Amino acid sequence: MRIAEFDALPADAAAELVRQCAGIPSFVSTLVAGRPHGSVDQLLAAARSQAAAWTDAEVAAALADHPRIGERPTGDGAGAALSSREQAGVDPADADLRGRLAEGNRRYEERFGRIYLVRAAGRTGPELLELLEQRLTHDPATELEVTRAQLAEIALLRLEGLVTS
Repeated sequence: MRIAEFDALPADAAAELVRQCAGIPSFVSTLVAGRPHGSVDQLLAAARSQAAAWTDAEVAAALADHPRIGERPTGDGAGAALSSREQAGVDPADADLRGRLAEGNRRYEERFGRIYLVRAAGRTGPELLELLEQRLTHDPATELEVTRAQLAEIALLRLEGLVTS
């Protein structure tokens, strides 16, 4: 969709599109209320600025919308379709990799109390596993900031994929 079309959408339709990128109410309301953005760059700048202000509670709530890395999302909504495409680098036939990701996810959740979130788009399954193993060495405060940055990166990539110049 072109930026002019996004800017002209009814508020509820624009909100639904932004919600697919990140289901954080402040993110959705800021980007919808800020219309017209006029250009993709302006929209992305507004998104970056808003994402930088996400609270820990907002990040935690947004994680509920993401499947575990290596697991196929359930449901047939737009968010599930996006997650499926983003995790295309995880070969469903590679049982060993899926098992190692599942074990890593379990260890991550035990250590940090939330799911492991990483931008999966464009990365292979082994790369995702390597990143998971690296992130298990972080202290909780560092890992929360990494998770926040990854969530923002995912939201921006999704937004950029929905709206073009």
